[in-house]
Formats: sequence, C-alpha cells, structure tokens
Amino acid sequence: MIKQIMPLSFIVALRFFGLFIVLPVLSIYALDLPGSTPFLAGVVVGGYAVTQALFQVPFGVMSDKFDRKQVLLFGTLIFIAGSVISALADNIYMLLFGRFLQGAGAIGSVVSAMIADLVKEEQRAHAMAIMGGTIALSFAAAMVIAPLVGGYWGVDKLFWLTAILSVVSIGILFTAVPKPPHIVHSYSEEESKFFEVFKDKALTRMYITFLFHSSIMTMAFFIIPVVLTQAVDAGGFGWAKSELWKVYVPAMIFGFLAMAPAAIFGEKYGKGKEVFMISVAVIFLGFLAMGFAPSAWLFVIGVVLFFIGFNMFEPLLQSFVAKFAKVHQKGAALGVANTFAYTGIFLGGLLAGWLMQHYNKETLALVVALLSIVWFIWVATMPSPNNRGNVYLPLALFDRERVASLTDHPAIVESYINETEQIAVVKYDKDLIDEDEVRGMLS
Repeated sequence: MIKQIMPLSFIVALRFFGLFIVLPVLSIYALDLPGSTPFLAGVVVGGYAVTQALFQVPFGVMSDKFDRKQVLLFGTLIFIAGSVISALADNIYMLLFGRFLQGAGAIGSVVSAMIADLVKEEQRAHAMAIMGGTIALSFAAAMVIAPLVGGYWGVDKLFWLTAILSVVSIGILFTAVPKPPHIVHSYSEEESKFFEVFKDKALTRMYITFLFHSSIMTMAFFIIPVVLTQAVDAGGFGWAKSELWKVYVPAMIFGFLAMAPAAIFGEKYGKGKEVFMISVAVIFLGFLAMGFAPSAWLFVIGVVLFFIGFNMFEPLLQSFVAKFAKVHQKGAALGVANTFAYTGIFLGGLLAGWLMQHYNKETLALVVALLSIVWFIWVATMPSPNNRGNVYLPLALFDRERVASLTDHPAIVESYINETEQIAVVKYDKDLIDEDEVRGMLS
C-alpha cells in the first residue's frame, strides 16, 4: 500500500506546499503592488479557495468519466500557469488572476478518488492518514521556508518555486503512480448523473461535516495570530510575530500524533462516528480556552486542543465519503465534499473577520461553541460509516452474472468488477447480513 500511496501523497504535499509557502508573506507583498487596497490584498490571500470550490466538482466528475491521471495532469498544468502568472505579476489585478487560476487547478478530489481506487476500504483511513501527514509536513516546511526565501530573494521567487515543484509532481505522476484499476459496473446512464450524489443521506451529512470542519478551521487560523500578536491593552498577549512558532510547532506535533489513533479506532474498531464526536468535543473545549484564556499559555493549550480535534478528522473524512459513494461516483462525491470544504474556508473567514471587527474574541469563541454543539448533534445522528463491508471474490471461482444479480437483495449495497485484478467486489450492509451469508448466496 505504501508504494501506491506515497507518490500520490507527495504530489498532494507539493501542491499544498506551493499554496502554503506564500501565505505568511503574501498580504504584505500584495499591498505593495500598484492598484492594491487592503480588500484586494485579502482577496489575493483567500481567492484561490473560491475557484477551488467552483472547480472541485467538475474535476471530480471528469475523473469518473476519463483517465484520472490525465485529469490530474490537466489540473496541474492549470496550477503551473497560475503560479507563473503570479510570479510575473506587476500589478494587483494580474496577481489576482494568477491566484484564481492556481485555485482552478482543483485536483484534490481526483487524488482522493485515485487513492480510493488503489486501496481497499479496510486500508483507506491508513492511506488518508499518510496523505494528511505529508500535507502537515508540507505546511510546517512552508512556514519555515517562506520568510527566508521571500525575505532574501522576493515573494515572486516563491511562485517560481511552486511552478518548478509542480513540474516535478508531473514527473512523479507518470513514473511512480500506478495506473488505477479498470472498473466495470452496471449502473445506468440515469443512475450516473451528477445529482445522484445528493440522494444518499449519509453522503449529504458528510458534505455538511466538511463545511463545519473547514469553516471552524479558518476561524481558528484567524483568531490565533491576531490574539497572540495584539497589544495587551487591546485584549491580546503582545507576542512578536517571530514567536508564533512556539504555538504552531507543539500544536502541529500533538495534532499529528492524534491522527494515528483516530484512524485505528475509526477504521479497525469501527468507531468512526464516536471519533467524530470526540473530535468536535475537543474543538469545543479548545475554542472556549482560546476565547476566555486569562494567560497566553492557557490560550496555547486551547490551540493545541483545537489542532488535536481538527486532525482527528483528517484520516477519516475523505475515507468515509469514498465509503458512502458508489463506485461510479467517487470522484464526483469527493468533489462535492471538497467544494463544501472550500466554501467553508471562505464563509469561516468572513464570519471570523466580522465578529472580531464588531465584537471580540469571546464572542467568536461563543459562536464557535454554539456551532460545535450543532455539529456534535449532526454527527451523533448520522449513520455509522462502518456499517458497510466488502467481499472480494476471485473471478476464477465466481460467476460475473451471479455476482451482479446480488444487487437485487436489500442487504447488498452494490457490486462491481475490478478487471485489472480480476476480482468481483460486493458491498453489503453489516446490520443486515454478514460476509459468510454473502458468499453463501453465490454457492
């Protein structure tokens, strides 16, 4: 599994590194360009999320219909073009165009769908945890490298570095990433339409969970640096910007360590819903600590709690969407989920900015606490992602037509053929039937 996942994880890490590396210095760079205003500088920082939200679904749908590698290549070329335009920008509007174009290369859902293709469901959370870990490492590296390269050689060089690393990722894609298996299914054209991904209530609940997750993440990344660097008489703790690593490094370490047990309990022991509920509760406590901390170190504890709760979701979110989605709609479903995520980034930033402008950090913490309560109830009442199992049947021993006929049984969710590995896959509802009974139906 590692051999299959690491090249894809590295491609995603390079992509996120390219997006992260400009964030610590981008607003300052944008404000110095001709025609810039604080508002336009803010759009430059967050604008990529808008086009990411718009193009996640089209890329996901394309990857369901065409070769996923070719779709990944197309999206990466768009991202490279956006990076080059951003590097060459000599005014704010050219930089805006470059940033929007970077976001339009929205390949996140395609990579997740490829991982779902290459890895069995029982191993998928482990695979997503590996991908999440590489993204976390790319974030940490970007936070260290950005001020150095941007400060000594200019922010435009960061965009050139991003473009070069994206070219490297194309090389990895065509030399190290395995070809996805050829899947044959019997879904009709009507059943394959895009809006079918909204008919499954479990999938819809996952989409809203993505929205909660990303919007609250953005609120956290808004409040953390603002409160820590604000003057004491303004309600902050008066830290220098150079001291922020004292918060982010331990928070990222604890958050990273929380991912493995979350994946184990969520997948191996079938406690995915319970892991989600614990995660929301930890986020709730973290924000209350950040909002009402009388000292900087209690605030830091709140940040650490937030990162733990936030990262506990990471190895399971994409995995569970892929579990609920039918085989012919994984790319589309993951595209919708990522669209909700990027929409949450945008809405979370707007809400956090408005609350901090008109009220204070205590109000923001209370609003997030209220959202967390709603989120907790939402997760607690969703169906368990672990109530579906898979049976893998070698085609040398089992008849294709007999396998396909199983879908008439109410306990069978779907069946399809993996032509590459010459196996039939039958997904069933564990609450209604077990694996031995499924095999017995074919004997």
